[in-house]
Amino acid sequence: MFMKKVLIFSLAYFPFVGGAEVAIKEITDRLPDFEFDMITVNLDGKQKAEEQLGRVKIYRIGDGKMSKYIFPLIAKKFAKKLHEKNTYDAIWAMMANQAGLAALFFKKINPNIPFLLTLQEGDSEMDIWVRTWFIRPLYKNIYRKADYIQAISNFLADRAKKLGAKCPIQVVPNGVNQITDYRFKIKDNKEKTIITVSRLEKKNGVDILIHAIKELQAKLLIVGGGSMESELKKIAKDLGVEDKIEFIGNIPQEDVNGYLEKTDIFVRPSRSEGLGSAFLEAMAFGLPVIGTPVGGIPDFLKDNETGLFCKVDDPKDLSEKILQLVKDENLYKKLSMNGKKLVEEKYQWDGIAKKMEKIFQAINE
Repeated sequence: MFMKKVLIFSLAYFPFVGGAEVAIKEITDRLPDFEFDMITVNLDGKQKAEEQLGRVKIYRIGDGKMSKYIFPLIAKKFAKKLHEKNTYDAIWAMMANQAGLAALFFKKINPNIPFLLTLQEGDSEMDIWVRTWFIRPLYKNIYRKADYIQAISNFLADRAKKLGAKCPIQVVPNGVNQITDYRFKIKDNKEKTIITVSRLEKKNGVDILIHAIKELQAKLLIVGGGSMESELKKIAKDLGVEDKIEFIGNIPQEDVNGYLEKTDIFVRPSRSEGLGSAFLEAMAFGLPVIGTPVGGIPDFLKDNETGLFCKVDDPKDLSEKILQLVKDENLYKKLSMNGKKLVEEKYQWDGIAKKMEKIFQAINE
C-alpha cells in the first residue's frame, strides 16, 4: 500500500502534554499506513531539534515560549524546505491558533495539498476574540481555507460554521487511555473525597469548586497547575478551607489514575470547555461526574443519566449537587455505571483512530 506522508503543525508536543498532544500520539500510533512529520515549538529551548517519538518525526524550531508568537512565519519557511525534500500528501493543523496560521500560510503557497484542521480549543468565544481581533480576517481564514475540519465536539463544529467554514466538518472526540475493571462503590467513611483534574485557569472554574467545598464535609484534591494557582491557594486560605484541600500540581497521567482510583466524585465547574477529556478519564474509572452545560460537555454528560449538571458560577448549586450524590447511593451507582459504559462504547482510541484514518483517506481522494 502507498505510504501517505502527513505534515503536522502543532504549538506543543511531548514532553509538554495536554489533550491535543495526547490525541496526536494516540491517533498516529494506530495509523501504520501513514508517515507523520511534525513542526512544533521548542518551548523551553532545551529539547532536541530533531527526534522520533512513536510514529512522528519531530522538528522543533525556535528557542523558548516567545517563539510561538512568530511560529507561523518560521514554520512556513521550515515547512517549505521539508516539503521540497519529502513531498507531503496532506497537512494537519492542531487547533486554530498559531499552528493553524502556519498551516494556512503553507496552504497559500501549496494550494493543491489538502489541509486538515483539528479543533480542540476550550476557550470561550470572547477569550478567542480578545486574542485574535487584530488579525480577525486571517483567523477566520484558518477555518475557511481548510479542506476538512475535525472537531472534538459539536460545540466546536458549530463554531467553525459560524466562522465561515465551507468544507466537510466531522465530530470525532478525544478518547481515553485506560478503562479500569474496577467498579466503584461510594465509600462508607464520613468524609468524601472530591477530585478535579484541570489546568488552573479561569475557564475551568476551580475557584467555584473551592467555594463549594466550604459548605461540605469533604476533602478536595486539585490535580494540575496553571496561572491561577497562587490565587486559588489564597481563596482557600481566606475561606478557611486550607485543611480540606490538597494541591497536587502537575503530575504524569499514570499518577493521575492513581488518584482517581482513591476518590469518590469528579467535579469541574467549567465556564467554557472544548470537550472535557478529564471528565471522560474519570468516567472510565467509574467515577460519577459533575459539570456545567457549556461547550462540548453536553456531548457526553446527560443530566441524571451519565452525570449531574450544576449551574455556571454557582457554588451553592454545586455543593447541593455533590451532596445529592453523597446521599443517594442508587444515583451514585447509576451515574458510575452509565458513565463507564458510555466511555467504553464511544470514547476508545482504537475506534477514534479508525475515524481519523477515513478522514485522511477522504482528503487525499
